[in-house]
Amino acid sequence: MFGPLTVDPKKSKGGKTGAWRIQVRPQYLQKNCIACKMCVLVCPEGCVSGKEKNAFFTDYTYCKGCGLCAFVCPKKDIVMVEEKNQEEKK
Repeated sequence: MFGPLTVDPKKSKGGKTGAWRIQVRPQYLQKNCIACKMCVLVCPEGCVSGKEKNAFFTDYTYCKGCGLCAFVCPKKDIVMVEEKNQEEKK
């Protein structure tokens, strides 16, 4: 059984939670993606989108940088990179 899951991700879209992000964020390499959608399923903010191989992305306005997407990616096509500056969070 899973812990608390975001049932309706649109609710979290009410606040721009990306401002809470820690010093890292996910970067999708878009080279080896198999469109398994594990990243979509584990994202607590519901801010990962995509439908086809090598076409997934994160809406950084809402991403908190938890790293769950990179952790569950079976192809290691998502890496956590250091936040370059505060302006990218906007």
